[in-house]
Amino acid sequence: MNLQYAKRMDNMKASEIRELLKVAAQPGIISFGGGFPAPELFPVEEMIAVSKQVIEEKGSQALQYGPTEGYQPLREAIAKRMEKMQAFVEAKDILVTSGSQQGLDFSAKLFINPGDTIILEKPSYLGAINAFKAYEPNFMDIELEDDGMNMDQLEDALKTGSNVKFIYVIPDFQNPSGKTWSVEKRKKLVELGNKYDVAIIEDNPYGELRFEGELLPSIKHFDTDGRVIYLGTFSKILCPGFRLGWIAASPEILNKYVLMKQGADLQSSTISQMEVAMFLQKYDIEEHIEKIKEVYLRRRNLMINVMKEEFPEGVKYTIPEGGLFTWVTLPDHINTRDLAAKALEKKVAFVPGGSFYANGGHENSMRLNYSAMEDDKIVEGMKLLADVIKEEMK
Repeated sequence: MNLQYAKRMDNMKASEIRELLKVAAQPGIISFGGGFPAPELFPVEEMIAVSKQVIEEKGSQALQYGPTEGYQPLREAIAKRMEKMQAFVEAKDILVTSGSQQGLDFSAKLFINPGDTIILEKPSYLGAINAFKAYEPNFMDIELEDDGMNMDQLEDALKTGSNVKFIYVIPDFQNPSGKTWSVEKRKKLVELGNKYDVAIIEDNPYGELRFEGELLPSIKHFDTDGRVIYLGTFSKILCPGFRLGWIAASPEILNKYVLMKQGADLQSSTISQMEVAMFLQKYDIEEHIEKIKEVYLRRRNLMINVMKEEFPEGVKYTIPEGGLFTWVTLPDHINTRDLAAKALEKKVAFVPGGSFYANGGHENSMRLNYSAMEDDKIVEGMKLLADVIKEEMK
């Protein structure tokens, strides 16, 4: 066959993370690669009870089509939960999506024409970069400092960029770096968005998983013009298999996302929405999140302690106050794609850092996930990885 595919397919590549996870799923592999939550923390028994109750009491509704915007009790629960991040919205401002990844794809489809410019952190989430690339934008990536984007660079980009459509940020325990934006930079971002009339997409899958310090107000909290689009998800605080996320936005913007949703899949799973809504009604999700945070803090500490003891001089890493990841930077001459292949020979997997840079480069970095592996595997795997790094640095 000689089928003629759309030109956008030239920009669509297999996700390096998803391809790596195929290898990492093999028996015996210690994987620090994916952004997986700890599976032993999933509320399996509670979900068995919830699923049974939903199907027994509301089976005909649960198995039927539902509104594109989402199941109303769930939208109300999401709006209520967003108060925790000091983002004050109503149920009518919420669109339930099939994971927050769908929100990223819809955002690209909504805003980007070929040749437009989008601004993002350097580094940024690989899944977002891949979602945006399909729509052929130019990327302007802004240096990510310890407390957020370099604001001077950001303003220069807004002044000089051609058709800047949105600024994409992950302000809490950023993927991949683990860094968190300061309150001052959150405010400044909104000020610059207002000044240059640019949309801001706040992707916040990890904000509730803070295990040190105080919860910071979301960027949406400082939104004065309705230009901040907030993406949330249940994947990291409940379980990813439901594939339920949400978009919170002003009515004008949200209505356009609803049109995207109607054209893509009509709606997210009715039964999954009803099950999550009932879980939130019957059980204390805050108690559940506290259990997650306790485990992740312990695992972060284990990973950091092994790096302190075993990694050679010249290796730098972040110590996140929450979330799922730490970011490691090696000397410039080390290529972590080559390192990843050697680590796999020792049955250890991680994600090389170069793919998290929209404009390439920085092949001397890597992302490590500490949430998914059990404690003893973290210690074993990090010591093996340290041996690989030492050998490479010789």
